[in-house]
Amino acid sequence: MLDPERPAEGDGLTVEAGDGHRFRLLARQPESPIAALLWVPALGVAARHYLPFAEALNRHGIAVFVHEWRGHGSSDRRAGRDSNWGYRELLDHDLPASLDLMHARTPGLAHIVGGHSLGGQLAACLLGLDNRAASRLWLVASGAPYWPAFPRPRRWLLPLAYRFLPWLADRQGALPGRAIGFGGKEARGVMRDWSRTALSGRYAGACMSRDLETALSSITVDIDAVLFGDDWLAPRSSLDFLLGKMRATGLRCSTLDAATLGVKADHFAWMQRPDAVARALASGLDQRSA
Repeated sequence: MLDPERPAEGDGLTVEAGDGHRFRLLARQPESPIAALLWVPALGVAARHYLPFAEALNRHGIAVFVHEWRGHGSSDRRAGRDSNWGYRELLDHDLPASLDLMHARTPGLAHIVGGHSLGGQLAACLLGLDNRAASRLWLVASGAPYWPAFPRPRRWLLPLAYRFLPWLADRQGALPGRAIGFGGKEARGVMRDWSRTALSGRYAGACMSRDLETALSSITVDIDAVLFGDDWLAPRSSLDFLLGKMRATGLRCSTLDAATLGVKADHFAWMQRPDAVARALASGLDQRSA
């Protein structure tokens, strides 16, 4: 089981966000990189779980910097009744700090931002808020959680979950994600912001001064997406809804099955055997470079 609560070992680069939050940015770089990627994990998954993926991308010449979620792994914060945050802190403080450090470490390289699941959604928001952040967007098992964007009959049950989870987080002081099998110990504000998108279809963060829907509509880059054949959490319809908010200059989407992956084709199993995902993403970069 993925353990987002255990602190990481002393690996990576120390980052201090604008509000004082400190964490480690895990970096894996090949000898002669051709591009650099800032990778945002799925909700509640600590950065260290993506190191095999980073090393697989290194074999394709891509330097990888894995962001750490506030509240997990090497982060010096933990969600609770007296410690809360939402998309505003993630998008205004944490992700820009990781992005700035990646840029400083990889001058002159092509830059990519991307992520897994909710991480991909926030990577897209980051790119929309700062169009200079990267020239490509990579999405793995990622799509908007908007309930009508899911196939029947599951879509009819989703609004119940989308209302229950933030309610539970409010009652407990933080979402007890490991106990219920969804995320980790998540901040109440993150769950409210996520639920708002899931119910309304619009991206927004409480108290944010910038409009995320406008930001997403400003994205005009090449996008590579990877989906999995047995992943009900990120069907093609949810990805299409997310992509519809952007103006991609080029789009490549691969759906990988269990035979290709060597493991189950679901939301998380690919992290055990990430070579096929790394190959699918890197092939698009190679084609465009050519």
